[in-house]
Amino acid sequence: MQAEHPFVLTLAQAVTLGEGLQWHAPSGRWWWTDIEGACIYAWTPGASATLQVRLPERVGCFVHGRSGALVLGMAKRLARLTLLDLQAVGSIAGEPVEIAPVEAALATTRVNDGRCDRDGAFVFGTLDEGKPGQPRQTIGGFYQYSMSRGLRRLPLDGVAIANSICFSPDGRRMYYCDSPTRRIMVCDYDSASARVSEPRLFVKKDVHAAEPDGSCIDAQGCLWNAEWGNAAVARYAPDGRLLARYAVPVSHVTCPAIGGPDGDQILVTTARAGLSTADLMARPLSGSLFGMAVPAALHLPEPLFNDA
Repeated sequence: MQAEHPFVLTLAQAVTLGEGLQWHAPSGRWWWTDIEGACIYAWTPGASATLQVRLPERVGCFVHGRSGALVLGMAKRLARLTLLDLQAVGSIAGEPVEIAPVEAALATTRVNDGRCDRDGAFVFGTLDEGKPGQPRQTIGGFYQYSMSRGLRRLPLDGVAIANSICFSPDGRRMYYCDSPTRRIMVCDYDSASARVSEPRLFVKKDVHAAEPDGSCIDAQGCLWNAEWGNAAVARYAPDGRLLARYAVPVSHVTCPAIGGPDGDQILVTTARAGLSTADLMARPLSGSLFGMAVPAALHLPEPLFNDA
């Protein structure tokens, strides 16, 4: 199933592994991370320049707080980052302050995908980077961090690559995946207790080349999923039916988000990581942002971390 109106180039970049895309309404900017580049970017639609925040460690995911600060899911720790000017452009050095270590006893894991639940708690997962010549192990996990209760592990099975974390509009369902399995799962979720129900299958990818990467939820409760390796973003109904698959001009598609000044855009990050020289020559825009128009009624604001 291919869409009539595919994604087109929105902002040319050459990031190694773009991820964590989100529209931040208070600053009026799109924000994302280049994991392997150890930096965060912000861009105001229509502007010619971006903000690049250089960091001392890779950032798998991050969220904006109600206070204006950011909470970073760095490779092996959570940290707080305060930026003096959320409208700045150019390249600056960030100085995060550690909140808590993450999986300190597991040498090969790092923080990967994550976002806030509807109550403002930060939910994220980890992945196993593996040892040279060996397959990834299912030793990663899923966690919730809140100011009132600290860091808690969610009672979900271990994963090799945690991804696709997002929440239904009412916050009562959590979606997630272990990317190599090509399955997106769903479970009932309670933020206050950090409890989940027995997971059940939401989607099994129907394209052999596609691995589920990042996801977001729209106001109708539909899930948009970036398909790593398949040059597409797929949209699924709340019951798991495939509604559409939208083409992206590059193969490694990583994380979608709905937003923009009028809430009528969906953008997606992409990656250059894992591509050969020939692949990059054929698709030189890999690592850029791509977008397309959507009805503004689909925009569901991204929750802010509750750090009040």
